Amino acid sequence: MDTTRLIIVAVGGQGNLLASRVLGEAALLAGVPVRMSEIHGMAQRGGVVESAIVFGDAESTIISDGEADVLVGFEPSETLRAVNKCNSGTVAITNLSPVPPFTVAIGKGVYPELDKLRELIRAKTSKLIAFDAVELAKEAGNVLAVNMVLVGALIQTGILPLSAENVKETIRTKTKKAFTDVNLKAFDLGFSAAEKA
Repeated sequence: MDTTRLIIVAVGGQGNLLASRVLGEAALLAGVPVRMSEIHGMAQRGGVVESAIVFGDAESTIISDGEADVLVGFEPSETLRAVNKCNSGTVAITNLSPVPPFTVAIGKGVYPELDKLRELIRAKTSKLIAFDAVELAKEAGNVLAVNMVLVGALIQTGILPLSAENVKETIRTKTKKAFTDVNLKAFDLGFSAAEKA
């Protein structure tokens, strides 16, 4: 089986780890070999959270610079920060709703302009799917469903060896029951947004 390498980047609290777990469980459900690793950093303080997921036959979860087949960013500047993992064939998906770091809030840093950020990511990848996932999460019923919006967009690309139904089944069985309907709606909204991109 071919190998597909996925990097997911976010800031703490955006739901990266749940998204990774849903994708991993969906792979198991589909009988697809999968390996995962996570870097939590200072997640509880709004720091970077990075997941590496390798689908298919692979010995390791290490995704070196230039090796990612797909990059999913929950926060635009974090997507840009991880662009070194991409190559000219990589598909990048990013949320365009910023979560500025505290250095920006205290006036010690400047948040990059979204247009410039998109231009830099496009220059390093084959395709960029960029939209406001926070707005779609709110439309689904909970701002915290950004993760499922982005999972939906990812599955729509067809890059991963997972079907939408496998992922939806995993959302139904492996996420909190109170959020199942919102998560499924968020998935569908993200899937549609990627179709239009």
